[in-house]
Amino acid sequence: MKNKFLLTTLLVSSVAFANTAITEKEVIEAQKKWSECIVEIGKSTPETAKTTALNCINKLYAYDNGGVLFKPTKAAEKQFRDDKNSALSYFVKGEIKEDHGFALQPWSNVRFDNSKTLIDSDSAISMGNYYFTDANTNKEVKVEYTFGYIKDKDGNLKINLHHSSLPYSKKD
Repeated sequence: MKNKFLLTTLLVSSVAFANTAITEKEVIEAQKKWSECIVEIGKSTPETAKTTALNCINKLYAYDNGGVLFKPTKAAEKQFRDDKNSALSYFVKGEIKEDHGFALQPWSNVRFDNSKTLIDSDSAISMGNYYFTDANTNKEVKVEYTFGYIKDKDGNLKINLHHSSLPYSKKD
């Protein structure tokens, strides 16, 4: 009886762990979804961009799952965006004066080039460069990033850390 209980406990524990364990494939899929959202926001009409961006934030970010550490690329006065409204402002303009709607650019493509991804069973951190293709000029902009991921209660990967910056430019 004791062995049966132990075996059942181990099986339940391993199933629970399997549902929260993050894979590199899931991280790459989350990056693809994020890229698609940025492009989709830029294709939106001025009337629908805010709704599109808010849907992307709700789908991709962990604001409702313990919070997000978000340091956008082009933020100087309000460097950190610790709630949905300030993230929304960054992506499509809003309550913060310095925001010009980064995702409204528009961008035709965003591709990730991961330097390394570290996975610790129920969390992951990925760092590298991502490249944004300007839909008007077809020129690529290189940006450095670090994204952290966790899973929500339904097993969906969510971003809980988003830091990006323009590469250092050495002045002679």
